[in-house]
Amino acid sequence: MNKTDYKEKLKQKLNEVAEKIKNSDLTDQQKTDLLLSVLDTKINLMITGGTGCGKSSTINALFNQEKAKVGTRPNPETMDITSYEMDNLTIWDTPGLGDGIKDEQHKKNIINLLDKKDENGDPLIDLVLVILNGAVKEYGTDFNLINNVIIPNLGKDPEKRILVAINKADASGGGRHWNFEKNCPDDYLLKFLDDKVADAKKRIKESTNIDIDIIYYSAGYKEEGLPQEPSFNLSKLLDYILRCVPNEKRIAISKNLTKNADNFKSNDGKDNYNKNIKNSFGEAFSEFFEDSVFEGGWIGENLGKPGEIIGKAVGGVVGIVGGLFKGIFSLFG
Repeated sequence: MNKTDYKEKLKQKLNEVAEKIKNSDLTDQQKTDLLLSVLDTKINLMITGGTGCGKSSTINALFNQEKAKVGTRPNPETMDITSYEMDNLTIWDTPGLGDGIKDEQHKKNIINLLDKKDENGDPLIDLVLVILNGAVKEYGTDFNLINNVIIPNLGKDPEKRILVAINKADASGGGRHWNFEKNCPDDYLLKFLDDKVADAKKRIKESTNIDIDIIYYSAGYKEEGLPQEPSFNLSKLLDYILRCVPNEKRIAISKNLTKNADNFKSNDGKDNYNKNIKNSFGEAFSEFFEDSVFEGGWIGENLGKPGEIIGKAVGGVVGIVGGLFKGIFSLFG
């Protein structure tokens, strides 16, 4: 969605909310809270992959799990899919595939979730992150999931909504070529991982005629009661995610990131991922500032006293978000 379309859709949403509350019995503060909720952009991220690929470890490494409200959706359409709700970010964690017993039902549930629409009629799921297990040799189940379940149900331009990443880089090739002191692969393992990526890209291209970027990383194993082991290429994974998230939605990611800067220290050095991340969040803050002024001005002109409160609050909101991004930047040096 381009910026003009985004603003037009936002105007329509504001108009709809305004009509609902103008003659309501809500207090001015309640009206204000309702209007402020319109300014909050949400994002839904689905994470899927085979059993044991490290979905939970990835979520733990990237996001602030202490803020998450965890719940399963019991309705038939999303049975056994767990949602982690963190402010305006919702992560949908699907069951691991590969045991063969419930795989077909899990695939149907994934398709049903991909078919869901939000209140604007847009797909509910913004992005799908497919995690492959770098510790295994064969990805037959995963490629079946990508080629026959996910890509066909992503609509137009599916390559813009799917991310594929190989976790457990430290365990690839039997784990014999990982430098634990430096927390990185040796030259042999680097080539092995690059070949693994190239083979995965080729197989997806042959089946779908779609080119998809694929990266490798290590989320770091997390055993209950013990600290999570060091991550590798997590900054590359976050950079990868942000490149596919529209500017206006990146704030949802930033508000829920882990506060552990160590998770983003070790990477393959092929690009300055931390700088890319800061640039991505910088663009998001610039857009947020511009849109907030636009939204606050519109509300202030059209909705009387609650609008005046909103208009005055915009400066404070921008200041709070500025402080948030300053804290985020410190994570990446």
